[in-house]
Amino acid sequence: MASTDDDILARSGLAHGVSLFGGIILATAGLFQFFEGVSAVRKDKVYASTPQYVYEFDLTVWGWFHLVVGALAVATGIAIVAGQSWAFFTGIFLAALSALTQFLFMPYYPLWALTIIAVDVAVIWALCRRLREDWANP
Repeated sequence: MASTDDDILARSGLAHGVSLFGGIILATAGLFQFFEGVSAVRKDKVYASTPQYVYEFDLTVWGWFHLVVGALAVATGIAIVAGQSWAFFTGIFLAALSALTQFLFMPYYPLWALTIIAVDVAVIWALCRRLREDWANP
């Protein structure tokens, strides 16, 4: 019986660590995306001009979109760290949405977009791993 208790403690420790990683990284990436949106709304000269791009929107529209997604990601990341169960699914959704928006935003700032996409993939992996462990061992 002690072996089962040790397995549960090891699993819950690993699950907690992975979800803590996912929550902190999601909040950090959301904060970066929020500031990316602030820069776009203020029309800083940071972003490249992209003529004839298929998903071409005004830079201010992209900025507001990044502001909203970033703020939601920060709030969800904090909720994941706090252990809110609804936040795991919301975090996966927001990380996927963030990766999609970064893909569409890539012509404006390609290296940064690829970096945030990689971070979003890490968040999705961490949150899915936590959910998988919770479902496999109730």
